[in-house]
Amino acid sequence: MTTFSFNPVTPHPLLQPFIAKMWVFESSGRLPALDRKLIVPNANFKLAFTSRNGLVARVEDKTFTQQENELSFTGLVDSAVMLDPKEDVQTATIVVEFNPLGAYRFFQLPYTEVKNKIVGMTDLLGKQVSVLQQQMGEERSVKKKLQLLQSFLLKRLENATPDLIYDFYINRIFENKGLITVAQLEKETGYSARWLHKKFTANLGTGAKNLAEIIRFKQFYQAYSTGADLFHLKEYMYEYYYDQSHFLRAFKRFTGSTPTDLQNSINELATRHYTS
Repeated sequence: MTTFSFNPVTPHPLLQPFIAKMWVFESSGRLPALDRKLIVPNANFKLAFTSRNGLVARVEDKTFTQQENELSFTGLVDSAVMLDPKEDVQTATIVVEFNPLGAYRFFQLPYTEVKNKIVGMTDLLGKQVSVLQQQMGEERSVKKKLQLLQSFLLKRLENATPDLIYDFYINRIFENKGLITVAQLEKETGYSARWLHKKFTANLGTGAKNLAEIIRFKQFYQAYSTGADLFHLKEYMYEYYYDQSHFLRAFKRFTGSTPTDLQNSINELATRHYTS
């Protein structure tokens, strides 16, 4: 039987405002063939280093493979992801999840081009990442790998310039749990929807409306992942969706399933990844 764990890591205090969570994923091998290896969007970007084995992910109709000892970056994802170790052997991966306030401070990337994609960091940033990747690959200690990675991020943070207007918009969306419209954001700040979309695509890779939809579904799926069944979540659903049809469209989009199908096929990977 395959065993796996998500071991949380506490980021350096200076990194904490920009990191949603940081952890080490370990698995004894591939998950059973009949298990649903589902990862549901949570509005975070991911920086991952697979120190043992590799990972294979399917996003929409594309398959991405992360090799052993490779740093990769996952852009904003707004559809279901299927994930499994590359080979049926022991796997270990360090993952940093940046919140929407974080990634742009560390990396000046073409965020629209990496949306729903997993890209090697050497392809995005070149030599400086190649050196880090090699150093992390040569270290045997997970603790030292984490130190190298965090030192790299702290150095990049030194040169970061916050975008205060964008940060304000992000905070408003989170404060309202996704229940805020672009029209409301326009009214609060005086900036046009067009200007707002340009700001979001530059720093996030998608528009404010799409982010709000992900955050809105996150409220529901967070509760579902902690054990609440769909029957008892029915009333809770109407706090975030106009009607059942509206909810079912969102559910299908973000999980790739209907609620009944997911409840019958969900496994521990899907829920623990979300709540770890």
